[in-house]
Amino acid sequence: MKATLIQIDIRQADAATNRETAEYAMLDAPKSDLYVLPEMWTTGFVTRPQGIAEADGLSLEWMTRMARRLDAAVCGSIATEENGRYYNRLYFVTPDSTSPYFYDKRHLFTYSGEHLSYTAGDKRVIVHWRGIRFLLQVCYDLRFPCFARNDDDYDAIIYVASWPESRIRVWHTLLCARAIENQCYVLGVNRTGSDDLCTYNGGTEAYDAYGRCIARCHDNHSQTATVNIDMEVLCAFRQKFPVLNDRDSILLLKDKKD
Repeated sequence: MKATLIQIDIRQADAATNRETAEYAMLDAPKSDLYVLPEMWTTGFVTRPQGIAEADGLSLEWMTRMARRLDAAVCGSIATEENGRYYNRLYFVTPDSTSPYFYDKRHLFTYSGEHLSYTAGDKRVIVHWRGIRFLLQVCYDLRFPCFARNDDDYDAIIYVASWPESRIRVWHTLLCARAIENQCYVLGVNRTGSDDLCTYNGGTEAYDAYGRCIARCHDNHSQTATVNIDMEVLCAFRQKFPVLNDRDSILLLKDKKD
């Protein structure tokens, strides 16, 4: 499977312009089975979503159209309003789905006050697409390895983010760590540009299960990177070196603590 990572400079609270930017990038990229956009790619990272978060579904409709046009899945998070509540919702849209898969960000970024306006998700979401199982995660989730622990139930993790330049070394380190410890592919998509609080320099990249960086976008540029997810190679590695068979049980660890 080919996956294309879309690193763009997001214009704050301007969904129409950001859709145009994303569409141009996707159409200009190599043909892929999956296209991944950053966190809150339609608005930039907003902690006060009133009047900004989408309730009309326009960007989700755009994702659906692009999925059908490209015969591929399209993934990215959108600040979403639903029944009076706000969610940082990561959509995974396929060309043949009548309703999209989605994951609501579990770990809201309390440091910025995201938890004051948004409702946290309470479910781990794994999507099956063209023979590969994807775990969906958003930005701050990257810091919490127990939540992402591979229970032999996925093959790749998608992290979409608005990760600032000041902490970008942590981003690179943890993406690599999640790939190694979970013996999986990791796709990390970050943005560029700036907003009122932060500067973002990208660092979009993909890792294989050995912890090798196999694709990366240049810093401070709107760019795409396409990676091949090779299940034959992954399965052979897991069979030869079955690390996941020796993983700790989260429930077991909790029982020992109690």
